[in-house]
Amino acid sequence: MLSVGSYNIHGCVGTDGRYNPHRIAGVIRELGCDTVGLQEVDGRPGLQSASLQLLDLADATGMTPIAVVTHTVTPQRIRKTNAVLTSREVRSVRSYDLTFGGFEPRSALDVELSVGGRAVRVIVTHLGLDGSERRYQVKKLLEVLQGIPEEQAVVVLGDINEWWPVGRPLRWLHDALGKAPAGRSFPVWAPVLALDRIWSRPSRALCNFGVHRSPTARVASDHYPVRANLGWGD
Repeated sequence: MLSVGSYNIHGCVGTDGRYNPHRIAGVIRELGCDTVGLQEVDGRPGLQSASLQLLDLADATGMTPIAVVTHTVTPQRIRKTNAVLTSREVRSVRSYDLTFGGFEPRSALDVELSVGGRAVRVIVTHLGLDGSERRYQVKKLLEVLQGIPEEQAVVVLGDINEWWPVGRPLRWLHDALGKAPAGRSFPVWAPVLALDRIWSRPSRALCNFGVHRSPTARVASDHYPVRANLGWGD
C-alpha cells in the first residue's frame, strides 16, 4: 500500500503572510503519508531558496527530498518548482519541462519508487493558469504516460489549476487514467475548487481520497493538501 499526498505549499507563505516552513512540515506530518508531492517550492536565490526550503521540510519530517528544476529563468521571473518527500526507496528520477511560450516556467517531476518490491512511478506537476497552456502541458504529460509500459503502476498528482469540471485538460487526464476523485481544496478560506488531484494507473488501485482540512492547514498555505491510499495487489 502506498499513501500519497499532494500539497501546493505556496512557497511556505501562509494566509497570514508569514514565511514558515515548519508550519508546512507540521501539515505534512499530519497527512501521515509516506510520499508527498509538493508544488510551489520557492526557487529564488537567498534564504528562501528551493534547496533550503526542501531541506528544512525533509529535516522536519524525516523524509528524503527530491527536486529537479528543468528550466532556467531570469531573476525577474520567480522560479517555483515541484518536489517530492518520501520515506520509500527511490529507484530513479526524471523531469520534464512543460513551459509553454512566454508563460511562467512549469515542469513535472517523475520519481520511481519501490513499493513492496513493485516499481511505482509518481509524477508530480503544477499546470498553468491559461487554458491553452494547460492543454499543451497535458498533451506533453500524456506523451510521457504513453511511454511508460502499461503494466507499470503510475500515480499522477498535483495542482491541475483546472477550474471547470468539463475542461478539456481534465477530461483528457480522466480519459487516460480514469476519473480522479474531486475534493474542494482551494482557497482554504472558502474552498470551492477541486484544483488538487490524484490519479492512479490502473484506476482501481486508488482506494480512497480526501482533502486534509486541519486548523494548521487552513493557515499554512492557500491550498489544502489532498491524500490517497493506493494498492496494486500481489
